[in-house]
Amino acid sequence: MKNVLTIAGSDSSGGAGIQADLKTMSALGVFGMSVITAVTAQNTLGVVDVQDIDKKIVEAQIKCIFDDINVDAVKIGMVSNSEIIETITNLLKEYKAKNIVVDPVMISKSGYFLLKPEAVEKIKELISIADVVTPNIPEAETLTDMKIKDEEDMKKAALEISKMGPKYVLIKGGHRCNDANDILYTGKDFIKIEGSRIQTKNTHGTGCTLSSSIASYLAKNHSIETAVKKSKDYITKAIENSFSIGKGVGPVGHLVELYKEAGVDFE
Repeated sequence: MKNVLTIAGSDSSGGAGIQADLKTMSALGVFGMSVITAVTAQNTLGVVDVQDIDKKIVEAQIKCIFDDINVDAVKIGMVSNSEIIETITNLLKEYKAKNIVVDPVMISKSGYFLLKPEAVEKIKELISIADVVTPNIPEAETLTDMKIKDEEDMKKAALEISKMGPKYVLIKGGHRCNDANDILYTGKDFIKIEGSRIQTKNTHGTGCTLSSSIASYLAKNHSIETAVKKSKDYITKAIENSFSIGKGVGPVGHLVELYKEAGVDFE
């Protein structure tokens, strides 16, 4: 079994962050491990509060994993301040981590700023060591300081982000550009990853789920293009089988096949 590490924040409602990552990794047949960077108080209505974990504890968590266990891939999600970002970047370099997937989480769906404004430049240093970075439209706009209105703009943004150093850039178009099509830039070519927009409000944790899925497939030695396409299929199915829990935006169905076997009623 391959081992995949997620470095991200904890979501008390279980739909995003560390919880989404571990569910995704389990569903895809890899062993998930976690380094918690922040604890969030949130539910389907939004994020209420965030407490960052001390950088020394983040460092200790990372060292404990790498000193003992072979890590086949790393997914990085919510990292809210410069000190934590710098700690993670330096340690991943030190341990020569492979298959690094950076999901540059910045703002929650409810509008809560999960990345401190002064840390935006610092996260570019983390992006520089990534194998693939997976920004959505608003995140790509922040990273490039440009407006993205269509597919051509997505390609321009991917080119700009590639200059920061990652091997591959995946711009996710689901926020508003097209019918949920994404653009993968390989450093040479643009590959359109097509998707259909699903009419549901229950999309909590989609970005976390997609990035941890990509990390899982990379750990299993798939090419980046195959990993992205398989992950697109996985997140599409998870959205199709999402849950209406709570009063707001419900989570996607990470473990839908397991739930079906257990006789869960999705209605």
